[in-house]
Amino acid sequence: MLTFFATAKAFQGHSGIIQRNALKSWTLLNPDVEVILFGDDEGAAEVCAELCLRHETQVKRHESGMKYLDYMLDRAQKIARHKYLCYCNCDIILMDDFWRAFVKTTARRGQFLMVSRRWDTDITAPIDFGDPSWTAKVRKMALTANVQQGNHFVDLFVFSKGLYDEVPPLVVGRGYWDHWLIWKALSRGAAVLDVSRCVVPVHQNHGYGYHPLGSQGTNEDELAQQNIRLAGDGRHLRTIVHSTHLMTRQGEIWITPLRGVFGKDAMLAFRMKILEKTFPLRDRLGLRRRHLKNLWVKLTS
Repeated sequence: MLTFFATAKAFQGHSGIIQRNALKSWTLLNPDVEVILFGDDEGAAEVCAELCLRHETQVKRHESGMKYLDYMLDRAQKIARHKYLCYCNCDIILMDDFWRAFVKTTARRGQFLMVSRRWDTDITAPIDFGDPSWTAKVRKMALTANVQQGNHFVDLFVFSKGLYDEVPPLVVGRGYWDHWLIWKALSRGAAVLDVSRCVVPVHQNHGYGYHPLGSQGTNEDELAQQNIRLAGDGRHLRTIVHSTHLMTRQGEIWITPLRGVFGKDAMLAFRMKILEKTFPLRDRLGLRRRHLKNLWVKLTS
């Protein structure tokens, strides 16, 4: 029923451990799940052979080595065995609650995009998938850590084949491509379903040593700014707060026409709108958070 596709970093050290954990968890969701891994990164071929994944070595890259989303989306929709696809970041462990939400979502008619907030969790060792209670243990770790990220952290995208066409050359591994995916679904009239209340996608915490400015740099460097420019200078960016439907803890699907109008969701939607409207000016003036911080240090030193 479902084809996953993803790309990974080199399978070394901690990154190798958490990526194996994630990929293996997807294969255990259902015997008929297909997983496609894009890229010829170190260790990818061996992991694909070990876990019986489909390995697509060819992928379009920016001169920096970062991978383009448009190529993977186009290729995956062409070669996937199943009608439904899921792009998922390669550090996300998924369990049976995800599968139940997916099955209920596919019972709906029409195009859709299913998304969820993630739960940040420290996992440093390979998971023993031979342990029948592994899902209960991982879920307990996530809920005990109690770090469910906000509506702007989007790591999984389940959609029906054909939803994404005319994708700009956005770079993954930098910010904002995920927000563009939500905008694109909305622009095509698809239902955007938030399943955060009933699904616990476990994000295995990791460092950002691959970027000289760490996590902040992945949202503020030139590639991130390029993603914003490609997203209509920020006009084509949306988050989970803009979803049209939500799934309750009981698995019921509700329409959410007033989401983003009241409470915290409204504040986040307002902030997003301000950022969208002011991006061209801020970009020309170099008014990014890092630059403002450096200016403040100079003025006060």
